[in-house]
Amino acid sequence: MEVFLHVGMVTRQRRRRFELRGKESLMQLYLQFGYGMMEHCRSLISSWKGGTAILSPRDLDDEQLERVAGSITALPAGHCLLDPQFYLPHADHERLCSHSYWPEEYETGAFFQGPALTKLLGKLQELNVRLGCDEFILPGLLATSVDDDWLGTQRTIIEEAQAKAKQLPHIVTIALSAEAVKDEEQIALLLEASEQWSASGYYVVCEHPNGQYLVTEPNWVANVIDLAAGLRLRGAKVFLGYCNHQMLIGALAKVNAIASGTWMNVRSFPPEKFKAQYEEEIKQRATWYYCAQALSEYKIPFLDIAKRQKVLPLMAPPTEIDGGFVSVLFSGVQPSSVPFGEQAAFRHYLHCLRGQCASATGASFDATIANHERLLNEAEALLQRLAPSGIRGQLRDFGEIVDVNRAALELFRTLRGAVLRRRWSSL
Repeated sequence: MEVFLHVGMVTRQRRRRFELRGKESLMQLYLQFGYGMMEHCRSLISSWKGGTAILSPRDLDDEQLERVAGSITALPAGHCLLDPQFYLPHADHERLCSHSYWPEEYETGAFFQGPALTKLLGKLQELNVRLGCDEFILPGLLATSVDDDWLGTQRTIIEEAQAKAKQLPHIVTIALSAEAVKDEEQIALLLEASEQWSASGYYVVCEHPNGQYLVTEPNWVANVIDLAAGLRLRGAKVFLGYCNHQMLIGALAKVNAIASGTWMNVRSFPPEKFKAQYEEEIKQRATWYYCAQALSEYKIPFLDIAKRQKVLPLMAPPTEIDGGFVSVLFSGVQPSSVPFGEQAAFRHYLHCLRGQCASATGASFDATIANHERLLNEAEALLQRLAPSGIRGQLRDFGEIVDVNRAALELFRTLRGAVLRRRWSSL
């Protein structure tokens, strides 16, 4: 189905792109929509005087998509994108599969050779236009490995979109398994093949190894930012989806944005979440405090220990990124005795991460390297002060991750430093 934009919508989209021009040199934080994020998105984008949310068909039915998109785009400088979440075409998540664009039948080979792909792209384009999206994130399959079959499918989707879905700028989805990301030869093959693709940008989502929240493999981290840098050096927009604060290192590749959300399954990319049997982590609720200067998260009882050990003030958010969401924890009473819930914890995390994103990109490649080295050094120093007092973030403690990111940084500096020094100001 062809969809035509009326003049008012075109004008609005041009105005939004103009609004973003002044911020292009900074790494943005996009909100990765997940369970229970409707009000978070509206509240944060309103308080930030602008922002972008990536909507999730898995978590919103059609009516909710339209309502949430309308409320976001009605805000000053509010923008939305739609993640088609077509990573696993055989997915059976009830809400995801209920959307009109989702194919009733899927045959691996035939689907991309006939009218089924055209229908998918047409319905997705229609939905993107109806939601007021600025750009069209194209569907993309999860690559268990970057091989000829997967690359051929990518090329077919891009070419069909160019021919039949021209209303919005195209953002190509690159979705990679953990094993594909760890293989530098597959990353090199992907970068070589993508030279023939035509897109205004790329939406890169990468599965974490072994279901980890914070990734312990420096090669994985280095390859993610190497891929991003290769795409950025062609002048394309790049944003990394399903991220947590570990991916602040994306600034080294001058990525345009990282996307993050509330629960762990929108701060990492578990493909199984698109299957019916996936167990929602919200059944195991715990409230975490993000200590931005330690790059670590702590359960509230550990803040009680910090108070008794007289180091709690060291964990208070830096003034420049403090949104006021956690002041009650540092009011002088025992932190676990005051009301502090998920809403404040999530908004604090995202507000701090947005501030860290904004300061991550320097005026030059070397300045950006220095920013990240300083971030790691300061986190390490604080963690070394907290750990002997028994204050630890368990699986969300950045102590062992500091050296992971350091190793990735050094490898990336070797791989891309020379060209990024020359090209930085033009990216």
